[in-house]
Amino acid sequence: MMRALILLLCFNCIQLSAQQKNFPITSYGAKGDGKTNNTTAIQEAIDKAAAAGGGTVVIPAGKFVTGVIALKSGVTLHLAPNAFLLATTSRKDYGPGKASALIVADNQHNIGITGKGTIDGQGELLLKDIFDMLKKGTLKDKEWQHYNEWGQMRPEENNRPKLIAFTNCQQVTVKNVTIKDGLCWIQDYVSCTDMVFDSIKVISNTFLNNDGIDLVDCKNVKLTNSSFDVADDGICLKSHDTAGLCENIYIADCKVRSSASGFKMGTASWGGFKNIIVKNIYVYNTFRSAIAIETVDGGIVENIDISNITAKNTGNAIFLRLGKRQARREPGTLSKVRISNVKAEIPATKPDAGYNMEGPRELFEHNTFPAGIYGIPGHIIQDVTLENIDITYAEKSKMAIANMNVDSLHRIPEAISDYPEFSMFRELPAWGFYVRHASGITFKNVKLSYTGEEFRTACIFDDVNGLKLEKVKINKAASRPLIILNNVKDPVLDDPSLTR
Repeated sequence: MMRALILLLCFNCIQLSAQQKNFPITSYGAKGDGKTNNTTAIQEAIDKAAAAGGGTVVIPAGKFVTGVIALKSGVTLHLAPNAFLLATTSRKDYGPGKASALIVADNQHNIGITGKGTIDGQGELLLKDIFDMLKKGTLKDKEWQHYNEWGQMRPEENNRPKLIAFTNCQQVTVKNVTIKDGLCWIQDYVSCTDMVFDSIKVISNTFLNNDGIDLVDCKNVKLTNSSFDVADDGICLKSHDTAGLCENIYIADCKVRSSASGFKMGTASWGGFKNIIVKNIYVYNTFRSAIAIETVDGGIVENIDISNITAKNTGNAIFLRLGKRQARREPGTLSKVRISNVKAEIPATKPDAGYNMEGPRELFEHNTFPAGIYGIPGHIIQDVTLENIDITYAEKSKMAIANMNVDSLHRIPEAISDYPEFSMFRELPAWGFYVRHASGITFKNVKLSYTGEEFRTACIFDDVNGLKLEKVKINKAASRPLIILNNVKDPVLDDPSLTR
């Protein structure tokens, strides 16, 4: 961990090379009237800056409409205060096949997007054009007429452009900008290295799949002082390459609201994740988990340090999952995880209710879901420490809704190949924590509380080898014992009365 932190602090010193020359887009014919398509003018400014050996392409105050533009090595796109880069609302401007992102870069280095202006995807207007084309048959899409969990028709992702997509780029800086109202992942960075994100603001509840930022097999990344208010995962790490990794990533001092999860890693987990530090994160009004760490496609998860997390009105505090979605790949590994200084408040009601784009409600009645650590038979989660954890549940649990008896733990589904979410096992017989198929699990100074009504036991540990519980406090006794140990080897408890 220390080595990773040193690396991250070192590349924090990386700055774009001296760029004394500015290239205002208005010098190339751009008009900030909110109507003129300025794609050609902006791209010409970028090309001129690149040809000059690097420079800053300046978008001044005004409303500048653009189609797809490509950043090039040595070029920074700078948005002045009150500058608005407006995405074209014509689907055909994003290409005839798979929609291009609005701002792209491929195999470039020393590039950036800076300034206090706004990149606006104009998602609602673009979506209207997409539906118009689909109805006319001028755009092909196999999914759009099928209603999803939200009760909406959703065009497939290939027909909905991202706002920023960089691939195989080095020395990337994104600072101070506001990015809003996209129709798909807002920012997608694939196999990029040496990246700095600071003081960015992402606001996008216009449609589905609006991840705030996706780091895919990226290395040496620092993301700080930023905020995300989005309709899908806020800060999301993925791995699509079996030979790739998300590695040496430092995330701190961010604020997240999501209709999915706050910080999430691993729904795509082919290569894996190593040396990840996350600290000082505030999560609020978030439908799914504040912290979700997963490997379900065969990748490794190792050396994860998460600390100082505050989660208010969030559907779940902590969710760790090792699964197996790929029939032809062995399960991955999930080990060496430390989560500390977490304070979470879990409501009885839907946390993101009332937002423009809510997460889909479960299709079954249920009580509040506990935090959890879930491996699978023969493939266990290893070496997890939870320290200074305080979770309060606003319980209104009722046996009439659902009741899984503690004598029937074998009936809880393994759901080995299912999409990983804390609700994937349906009703669980614990309200605080459920841990299954794990080894080397340490709880230290963990406090669990509930308000309202509860009939379940607080914690259940099932098939756990090497369990250590130190200073675990449970403020109410919904039922005795407070903690159930089933098939647990070598437990060490400083208060054995919890299990009686």
